[in-house]
Amino acid sequence: MEQVVANGLYLGAQYALIALGLTLIFALMNVLNFAHGQMYVLGGFVTYEIYGQLRWPFVVALFASAITLAVLGGLIERLLFRTVIRRSVREESTMLLAAGIAYFLDAVILLLFGEKQRGVPKIVPGVLRAGDIIMPYDRIVVGGLAVLFIVGFILMMQYTRPGRAMRALAQDRIAAQLMGVPVEFYSLLGFALGAMLAGLVGGLLVTITGVNSGIGGPISLKAFLMVMIGGAGVVGGAIAGGFILGMLESVGLTVLHAYGDITYLVIFAALLIFLAIRPNGLMGKPWG
Repeated sequence: MEQVVANGLYLGAQYALIALGLTLIFALMNVLNFAHGQMYVLGGFVTYEIYGQLRWPFVVALFASAITLAVLGGLIERLLFRTVIRRSVREESTMLLAAGIAYFLDAVILLLFGEKQRGVPKIVPGVLRAGDIIMPYDRIVVGGLAVLFIVGFILMMQYTRPGRAMRALAQDRIAAQLMGVPVEFYSLLGFALGAMLAGLVGGLLVTITGVNSGIGGPISLKAFLMVMIGGAGVVGGAIAGGFILGMLESVGLTVLHAYGDITYLVIFAALLIFLAIRPNGLMGKPWG
């Protein structure tokens, strides 16, 4: 049981970091970023190229992944979403745009990196053994970094001027604009920050699970699951949803493995029942 809990906490920290980026973009812009998983994949491949191929330090590769995805996110918001939001009278237009970006990035990733699974050397060798718990040191480091990034994000949102401005924008866009908040700038900043979080977790997890061009869609699906569990646009909900999904996956893979690959079948069934009872998630904020 201790091993199951340790695995669940490790997975939850990664998943919460993924969900934070998605829920931030939704809270600021009311946009479902279907390309969030593809951004994760790009972050993984940037780290693979710099750390795995060029053999530069892992910290440099992770920083490059974060910057690359932040720039990409900013460009997507500035050149695509802002234009569509300004000109369109239907909210569905942003959903179609996000889906189109996801398919485009899938094609670009496949063209640039191919279909093969790619991995990198371990960042820390060795295994920790503590009672019934066996945990590789690299997983401990990756989990610790994920928690550190989550705490840093929360502190930034609570105590910095940009964080307060983005929170005001998420609560009431029109009121924030009337109070002098430059909403377009903070929308761009928020989208870039959300993409950066996806790039960071992609860079972290490539050291554990590797990366390939086909996992963008499943990662986006997991991110939506976490957001639905916690509540759309709620930072605390995203974190809670990430840890809940991580724990459910850990328990499911341990308990249900004898029955075949049915872990996510059970998780989806439980989610349907949960949403029927609490359609706005644990922390309750409606979709839009």
